[in-house]
Amino acid sequence: MTTRNLKTAKQGLQGTLTIPGDKSISHRAVMLGSFAQGITEIRNLLHSADVKSTIQALRALGVEFEEQATVLRIRGRQLADLHAPSEPLDMGNSGTTTRLLMGLFSRLPFDVELIGDGSLSKRPMDRVAIPLRTMGAQIDLTNGNLPARIHANDRLQGIDYTLPVASAQVKTALIFAALQADTVSHIEEPVVTRDHSERMLLAMQRPVERYQHTVIVRPGLQLVAPQIVVPGDFSSAAFWLVAGLIVPQTQLYLQNVGINPTRTGLVKLLQRMGATITVQNRISTAEPVADLSVVHQQLHGIEVVADDIPGAVDEIPMLVLAATQANGLTIIHGAQELRVKETNRIATVTTELNKLGAQVEELPDGFKITGPTRLHAPAGTMVSSHGDHRIGMMLAIAALITDGQVVLEDADAVDVSYPQFFADLEKVLV
Repeated sequence: MTTRNLKTAKQGLQGTLTIPGDKSISHRAVMLGSFAQGITEIRNLLHSADVKSTIQALRALGVEFEEQATVLRIRGRQLADLHAPSEPLDMGNSGTTTRLLMGLFSRLPFDVELIGDGSLSKRPMDRVAIPLRTMGAQIDLTNGNLPARIHANDRLQGIDYTLPVASAQVKTALIFAALQADTVSHIEEPVVTRDHSERMLLAMQRPVERYQHTVIVRPGLQLVAPQIVVPGDFSSAAFWLVAGLIVPQTQLYLQNVGINPTRTGLVKLLQRMGATITVQNRISTAEPVADLSVVHQQLHGIEVVADDIPGAVDEIPMLVLAATQANGLTIIHGAQELRVKETNRIATVTTELNKLGAQVEELPDGFKITGPTRLHAPAGTMVSSHGDHRIGMMLAIAALITDGQVVLEDADAVDVSYPQFFADLEKVLV
């Protein structure tokens, strides 16, 4: 566990950053490329701890990877060509790896066991296992959590299923299993969630259909290997967007950011708070990308409701930080999903920001934030990521506007999704 003295931005942030590859898309590219016919080439893959967990798991089953500085090549295999791993597959801290592979591995001809670190082992897996069992998957959990054993299985049936809570991970796990089923599946979500899996399947010439909130998946795992360029991760860009808005004397330009409309809910919420975020150089391919620029601005409080959450769920900690600097009251409801992330993010965000003098009140399903608040850290205040990458980076941005010295405990948690975060921060500190 590492500690880091965080820095104050006394003269603002200035410069241009190229955002690292999208974590969600990197996971899906590696997983689907492992089963595609031919050689899948992936550029701008995110080289983070989570994505490495995905690669290592599939490599253990016999998938061949050739890694170079700028490209990952995957020689796809059919299910029958894979082999049983010699030991449990370590998911590390990656909930995405775990939940998506539960779906993808539901029809393997051999048993696999999934394990994870202490944090991941506390995260609920029943929400994926229960509908997969309905399809015929044989999955044993440990009190609803990891370790999990997925038993050898030669048959899956289609499913008509309505997700009780909007979740792109659960939806994707069911899509991956439905591609291997014997009959058609209909998966309905209460609110449309990120659609990276559907877009990637289209790029691999295996489209799924959508009718309003329902995804229709017809059987068949015949995928054609594509060339994939992973856009910059919007969730990583979010730290700099909020930093640009709340740190005085700041102007930031962010290159190659994915602006998939199912991911950019934070932009809409910040705009409702009065922010102007400039979008330039739009490119529409399988995943739309653009350059974003932002300068320091005054914000005002808003009310956030449940329908706003799915498109911004990973960015809510940064929205709370922005709200501490906004005029008036911000209330966030419908975010109870944050309680089962890498940490209980409602509790950790509240606790850690209040250490710096913020006025954040924890609600059962969200937050009540009063702003603006001048943040301060008397006598070298110690804050903690609690092993959660997004909490660690949020606190580093908060420290930029905090009087006094802030010390971050468990700083290396950021490696899960953004290994070069602190190096990028150094680039733009004036």
